[in-house]
Amino acid sequence: MSYCRQEGKDRIIFVTKEDHEAPSNAELIADDPNDPYEEQGLILPNGDINWNCPCLGGMASGPCGSQFKEAFSCFHYSKEEVKGSECIDNFRNMQECMQRYPELYPQEEDKESSSQAESNSASAAPTEGSALPPETDSTPAASTSEAVSSDSTSPTDNQTAS
Repeated sequence: MSYCRQEGKDRIIFVTKEDHEAPSNAELIADDPNDPYEEQGLILPNGDINWNCPCLGGMASGPCGSQFKEAFSCFHYSKEEVKGSECIDNFRNMQECMQRYPELYPQEEDKESSSQAESNSASAAPTEGSALPPETDSTPAASTSEAVSSDSTSPTDNQTAS
């Protein structure tokens, strides 16, 4: 005898061996290509933008979501010779919005300068008068000349060996 019971948020279903032996009567539903929650990629089969695509990284939501949607839609549906050339104002509005929220939308320069600051604090300071970064401040000439002298023989060595 099969039965079902609820334990908090969970529903536990007990079935018998006979229940498993009977063929399933479940009806499968064909995939709906217009289902906005189906993972279709950035562009849906009908050519529309899938704003739920994880590839957008949440840009379509948040404080600048509407500006992003306007700019991206303008670019996507652009018919101009230089695609998106008519969308400059939309992208400017999006950029201005993003600059108002630097903690949510860090600028590329901010990322580079913070990573450079971290790497500079971790490495030794360059010597006085040096124009090279610390990692290239050493002179490789000594190691190069050692490698040349050990890997090759001079012409005089060849003459004395014969």
